[in-house]
Formats: sequence, structure tokens, C-alpha cells
Amino acid sequence: MDLGLSPSVKYWLQFVHPVMMWGLLAFMLYTAYQGFQVQRTRNAQGEEKKELIKGKYNIRHFQSGSIVLALMVAGSIGGMAVTYINNGKLFVQPHLIVGLSMTAMIAFAAALSPFMQKGANWARATHITINFILIGFFVWQGITGVQIVQRILSKS
Repeated sequence: MDLGLSPSVKYWLQFVHPVMMWGLLAFMLYTAYQGFQVQRTRNAQGEEKKELIKGKYNIRHFQSGSIVLALMVAGSIGGMAVTYINNGKLFVQPHLIVGLSMTAMIAFAAALSPFMQKGANWARATHITINFILIGFFVWQGITGVQIVQRILSKS
């Protein structure tokens, strides 16, 4: 697909997605830490609970999770767009399929928020399970993404 972009711009665009996604993985781990702190706060007693409440982890986790959702969707679409711009097609391989699955998973995990806010433990357990699986997939995506970047670099 020719959008009138110079070959140099098209080449460097290929690295936006991997850099963004590695940053997102780090931010997602931080968001998971905040979620763990929310759980600690929920289960704490006395002074420990008072101290944890001061961290406002529930608010910070919700806000971070919203950012993760937005960046995951943008990163998925952006990765596919750049691949299509540079190759005129998408490569239907495990990296693409797992990436799309992850985008759906993060949407499902976020959609559980209203139920969790109403105290539904099934929603909380499902949210946590989905996100643990998601982080595992994300690490795998990072490895396969590095392999893709190596292929791009070896062609140039």
C-alpha cells in the first residue's frame, strides 16, 4: 500500500509497535502490582489497612488499567497497520492471532470492572485470571516480536 511515505519513514515505522509494546508490558506489570496492592488493602486489618488505603491503589489501578486497555488496542491496530503499509498484507501467524486474542482478553477483563465495583467475587477472580494469562501471552509475544524485528533487521 502506497501512502506516499518515503522508504525511510516506512522502515522506521516498523519499530514503533515493538517499542510501544515493550513499554506497555512494563506498564502492565506496574498495573498488576497496583492490583495486588488493591487485593492486599481489601484483606488487610487495622493499621496496615489504614496505611494501604493512603496509597489509593484502587483508583490508581483503575486509571492504569484504562491506559493499558487504550494502548493495547492502539498497539494492536498500529502493528497491523504498519505491517499492511509495508507489505500490502497481514501475515496470519501466531503472533497476529495471539495479539488479537490479547486485545479481546483485555476488553473482557476491563468489562468486569462494574461487577467488581459491586463486590462480585466471581468477576474479581475472572479479572485476575484473565490478566495473569494475558501477561503470560504478552511475554510470549515479546519473544516472537523480537524474532520478527530480527527478520526485519536482517533484510536491511
